[in-house]
Amino acid sequence: MALNLWSFHATLLVYAIATVLYLAVYLANWHKATRASEGILALGFALHCVTLGLRFWELGYTPVTNLHESLSFFAWAIIGCTLLFGRRYGLHILGALLVPLALAFMLAGSFSDTSLAALNPVLDSFWLPIHVIFSFLGHAVFTVAFAAAVLYLLQERMLKHKKFHRLFRGLPSLGVLDNINYRCLSWGFPLLTMGIISGAVWAEAAWGSYWSWDPKETWSLITWFVYAALLHGRLTVGWRGRRAAIWAIIGFMCLLFTFLGVNLLLPGLHSYTTLHGG
Repeated sequence: MALNLWSFHATLLVYAIATVLYLAVYLANWHKATRASEGILALGFALHCVTLGLRFWELGYTPVTNLHESLSFFAWAIIGCTLLFGRRYGLHILGALLVPLALAFMLAGSFSDTSLAALNPVLDSFWLPIHVIFSFLGHAVFTVAFAAAVLYLLQERMLKHKKFHRLFRGLPSLGVLDNINYRCLSWGFPLLTMGIISGAVWAEAAWGSYWSWDPKETWSLITWFVYAALLHGRLTVGWRGRRAAIWAIIGFMCLLFTFLGVNLLLPGLHSYTTLHGG
């Protein structure tokens, strides 16, 4: 087994422990595990950085060209944003939603092809890491927005019916959750935009055309329009609260389909077999 895979499985194990601890805080009211869960998650993130570094060293290029690598990279970005936003806003409960999601991506990645393959010549470009970093960081930030939107709707529902489930008694105010949603949009939208632009420039260099209406490109544009509508609504119409939360969830569903559904279900230049030249 390659060294990066040993590190990958160690990271997977640590994330699993962190998931158990995060859920224990809210499912079993074991609040003493709060600090331990954050520490274990930080350890897992550090191991994940090592894993990606080893994969890069063994491959010689940015490891995002197959399902295993893409899921791992996305999980890494989600955990990084979870730690960042959790520390910035003091919201431990974000991890209770995001860490299990990242773990699910890692588990799915562990069952996909983990072999080391030569890079498709079309992808042998300095645009690969640029496009990937912008795109995945934008995806991860929007994932945090999705989690904040879900928490917002739960909090709003409990306030409306005056029934507070013990699992969610530690939720922050609606204003804080709405602010996180807006902050994520403020960061995620430029990152998504730069990801699309860098991808278009790269496509022109690789295939001679900035835009070919490949399924991935089409759904990326659809996702961009959803978030553009949300940003426009917030800045000009004054969208806040419930409407903004619903739009953030719709945007994440589009993003998730663009990331996974298109690559796995729709044939095109961005399918994983094409990326490896298969």
